[in-house]
This record gives sequence, C-alpha cells and structure tokens, in this order.
Amino acid sequence: MSRAIPRTYWVAGTAVLLALLFAAAATVAAANGGSAAPAPAAPRTPGLHSADAGFARDMAVHHQQAVEMSFIVRDRTQGEAVRTLAYDIANTQANQRGMLLGWLDLWGLPKVVADEPPMSWMGGSAGHGGHAGHGPAKPGALMPGMATKEELEQLGAASGRDAEVLFLQLMTDHHKGGVTMAEGCAQQCGTPVERDLAQGMVDAQRSELTLMADMLKQRGATPRG
Repeated sequence: MSRAIPRTYWVAGTAVLLALLFAAAATVAAANGGSAAPAPAAPRTPGLHSADAGFARDMAVHHQQAVEMSFIVRDRTQGEAVRTLAYDIANTQANQRGMLLGWLDLWGLPKVVADEPPMSWMGGSAGHGGHAGHGPAKPGALMPGMATKEELEQLGAASGRDAEVLFLQLMTDHHKGGVTMAEGCAQQCGTPVERDLAQGMVDAQRSELTLMADMLKQRGATPRG
C-alpha cells in the first residue's frame, strides 16, 4: 500500500494542476484576443453554499474514503478480480477528487465550511444527515453510504475471501450513496462541466454496482440491506 498511495495522490495533484493551467490559458487567450471579436461573458462563479460548491466539497470527501478502502483491500487479498476493481476505483475517484478540489480553487472557495452540514446543498432532509433516495447516514458515518471507523478497522483486519466480501459490501453501500449525490448535482449544479462529471459518476458507479453484485454472488454473499 505504501508504494501505491503516492501514485494516487500524484494523479489527483495532476488533475488540480491541469485545471489551474486550463484556467490560466483561457485568461491569456482572452487577453490576446484583440478587437477581432468581443470576449464571451465570464461564467458565473458558484457561491459558497451553491450546489456546485457543496457537491464538490462533499464528493471529494466521499471519494477519499473510497480510495482508502480500495488500498486497504489490495493489501488484504490476492484475488485478482477484486484487486483490479479496487485499483480502478482508487485511480478513477482520486482523479475525480482532484478535479473537484481544483474547481474549488478556481472559484476561490474553501474546501471545508465549518457551519455547513453534509448534503445541505441537496435541500430537504439532506441537511440533517438524510439523503434523498438512500436514507440517513448510519451512526458514525459522515454521509450516507460511507463506512464507519469500525468498519474500516474490520476491513483492515480481514483477509482473503472475508476481506473481499466486506469490501464489496462496503463499496456497494458507498456507491449507492455516491450515485444519489451525483444525481443531485446532475439536476441542480449550474456548471455544465460539473454536471457532466456528475452524470458520468452516476453511469459508471451504477455499472460497478451490477459488477459488484455479481462478484458477491460468486462468493456466496449478497449486498447488505
């Protein structure tokens, strides 16, 4: 695990850097446009408590735990199928996390807002620990679908088939929570590229949910709840 983590953070850091470089290039291009054509109006910067910013902050935290769980299970089993899935999840979600944090930097917004309850940007019961379509967060979990500290410890102590089954069950819960959150952004976020990313998360994680259900069945287990 100690060799894999730096690469993941390098991927996330690269995504942030690319986002910043893209913004800088766009600024230079606009400045050098001369009088040939008027520059298009700058897009509205999302506000502190907007759906755009809230989703970026919450999903960055949600993704970080998925990356953590993926690296834990890679050290707890030699099963190639689960290790490959874990590697794919870790790299995909670390990259997406870097994009989300990069956008917050571009918007000049903080990555943490002390008085903002998780999911409050979704409205309704989400601001009180609920999550439309997936119920409230379980005790000890920051957001719906997220594992508790005790569950992460159980994963770290398991091995072989037991580790694979627990990882697949925890990640199934995690994806269900993530899909509902991403659907919220796809509907509410005002930034087109962020909406597109959110919809891509929905599509990819639904596909992985089907895959993980099959993998659990192969191991004589089922998703929890």
